[in-house]
Amino acid sequence: MGGDHAPGVVVDGAVSAARHLGVRISLVGATAAVEASLDRYPDWRDLGIELVDAPDVVGMSEAPVAALRRKPRASIKVAAELVAAGRASALFSAGHTGATLFAAHTTFGLIPSVDRPALATTIPTRAGAAVLLDACANVDCRPSHLLQFGVMGSAYARLALGVARPRVALLSIGEEASKGNELTRDAHQLLRASPIHFVGNVEGREIYSGTADVVVCDGFTGNIVLKTSEGLVEAVEALLGDELQGTFSSQVGYLLSRDRKSTRLNPVT
Repeated sequence: MGGDHAPGVVVDGAVSAARHLGVRISLVGATAAVEASLDRYPDWRDLGIELVDAPDVVGMSEAPVAALRRKPRASIKVAAELVAAGRASALFSAGHTGATLFAAHTTFGLIPSVDRPALATTIPTRAGAAVLLDACANVDCRPSHLLQFGVMGSAYARLALGVARPRVALLSIGEEASKGNELTRDAHQLLRASPIHFVGNVEGREIYSGTADVVVCDGFTGNIVLKTSEGLVEAVEALLGDELQGTFSSQVGYLLSRDRKSTRLNPVT
């Protein structure tokens, strides 16, 4: 029920996944609203799509902890409970990130030896996909948290991305172990002493170079990296569009001008 243009676009994706990927989908939310979106697909009942009613929704402006306590039947909480009960294998949400994280945390619990969950995002590099974490779940971190992020990121890269021996790097302001603030310096020591394949520090300009399969940072830094990257892509797309439009207009103008000159030099009689 969350995200831009929900539930319509979520239903569109669910139907496409059920039709083309052969997966079973449970759509969790206000049944009437979901069914209204499903009416565009007469065959949806033949695709293995299940509707699970959840009358409440966590709004994007609501504080996640307070909202989920007030709304025990919120769609994100009900969806997490389906996974915990074994009725679903995975949970997807395009809605409130904090509510999704809190619902998963309280419903699933934490892996032993993990103090805090992290948000991981897959980023493109010159050598293929890489993992950046934390992307905003933990604004304030301790060195031990960054070590845990490195271990979790390494496991994700190995299992989900198929990297046999993931290279884990720590995001800092310099490659030397002495660079950075107290958090990154202490985290560097912990990561270097861990059994994962730690390749040292990387600077921001190296994130997309492919020198690391996993980039570790605190959630505050990771979110700035993510939003800056999104803004850069949008700016480059706009600049390219303007340049291509200008080039196209120039070429058309040249061709028209050439045609006019050719007509004057070679009049039709």
